[in-house]
Amino acid sequence: MKYSLNTVALAALSSFAMAKELPKNEKLAAEIYDSGLRHETIMATKEAYWAKRREQGLFDSSQYKSMSASVDVIPCVDGYAELVAGDPLYNFKCSGLDLYDFQSHNDLGSNGGEGSGSWGWTSPDGRELLAIAQSDGAAFAEISSAGKLIYLGRLPQYSRAQPSLWREIKGYKSYIVIGSEANNHGIQVFDMAKLLDIDPASPVTFSDADTAHFDGLPSGRSHTVQTNEEAGYAVASGAQPRTDACRSGLIFIDLTDMSNLQSPGCAANDGYVHDAQCLIYRGPDEKYVGEDICYGYNEDTLTIYNVTNKVNPTVISRTSYEGAAYTHQGWVLDTQWQEYLVLDDEYDEYDATGPGAAGYPITYIWDISNLEAPRQTGYYRASRKGIDHNQFISGDFAYQSNYGGGLHILDISSIPSDPTGAGVTEVAYFDIYPEDDDFEGGGQIEFQGTWSHYPYFASGYIMINTIERGAYIVKRSS
Repeated sequence: MKYSLNTVALAALSSFAMAKELPKNEKLAAEIYDSGLRHETIMATKEAYWAKRREQGLFDSSQYKSMSASVDVIPCVDGYAELVAGDPLYNFKCSGLDLYDFQSHNDLGSNGGEGSGSWGWTSPDGRELLAIAQSDGAAFAEISSAGKLIYLGRLPQYSRAQPSLWREIKGYKSYIVIGSEANNHGIQVFDMAKLLDIDPASPVTFSDADTAHFDGLPSGRSHTVQTNEEAGYAVASGAQPRTDACRSGLIFIDLTDMSNLQSPGCAANDGYVHDAQCLIYRGPDEKYVGEDICYGYNEDTLTIYNVTNKVNPTVISRTSYEGAAYTHQGWVLDTQWQEYLVLDDEYDEYDATGPGAAGYPITYIWDISNLEAPRQTGYYRASRKGIDHNQFISGDFAYQSNYGGGLHILDISSIPSDPTGAGVTEVAYFDIYPEDDDFEGGGQIEFQGTWSHYPYFASGYIMINTIERGAYIVKRSS
């Protein structure tokens, strides 16, 4: 059953329809956001849905057939990539993306499956390696020159923690940083260079002893993790409880000494941070050039922080927008000239509010040329119904994991000249969840399908991590 806000809160949300960027609604924030009610309800909604799917056997990844290594590539032809002839569950809608591999979570070494975050690393000699989050840890694989996943081993969840579907990963130099919503998990830091000498015939299961570990989170939980490679630190965001001194904000972790991971401070100024991107500022706002800036996606606002002083970070601005239901994640268009960013809201489609009311994922466009007064200038509406989840920018393209809608690639090169979004176009997509293709609008508004992807390999191969099945490797069609 879908969750509905009470009448007062819903009326407040509906009032957003008269504006684009808006001041934070303090009354609504106190009622459902700052208290944690909104986030707790969303997590409970997901957990109830996933529990039902577990009971139905849909999370048993061993039932999904991995792609044979003898199959070269499945091209996208006439809108479909047909992995198994005549089987609708292996006939994937697509445009401009070809399928090179699929491996189930079971074949990637997981006992529990249930995929979530992911990240990648390219070794100095050009090998492309992946960390693929699952409920019981992270699987490691290499992408061959032919686009095939070569399983190398895994890092289980921290030994004092239980499995959790929520597991997020980001990269720092040759390392990956892993957080989880499991109590006592803390932050694992693993050096991907350890994978370079593994014989695929003998995959390696690593242990706590093979990682650096940060145990300074209030309960060991975090919702997401971030890194600022240039400044040498990681961030744990959404670390419960909200009553802790850091208020589930940005908890900084110094990565300059892996043998002694310490936190220099936290940003509690705007409470809970769902996700963030932290960068040394380069852009048109001269006042902040060279400062350490975090763009926070804070449930009901885009909140921009100056975190140069980790002991005493400050909030530069916090801004809400028309249709804000649950501000989820986003990315700047150009890290070297931070003038625009795109933001996704995970619940506007589910709550049928603002531009997302019709159920089509919305990409919100922001002009951040003035960090103290960002403007929400426009948006892009997807062509198939669903929910947007995580997106990353590479060059002129936004790569988006839209749950059951799969991977979508948008050409965003027009945004600097037309920030309304009118010139944004979809150039490719790969739908990894055929089960909802026949629904009205081309998809379901549910929490299923792809959680994350990794689009930064020079080869052009993109890994898509899915909740139910496993990992796909796709590449733009020639």
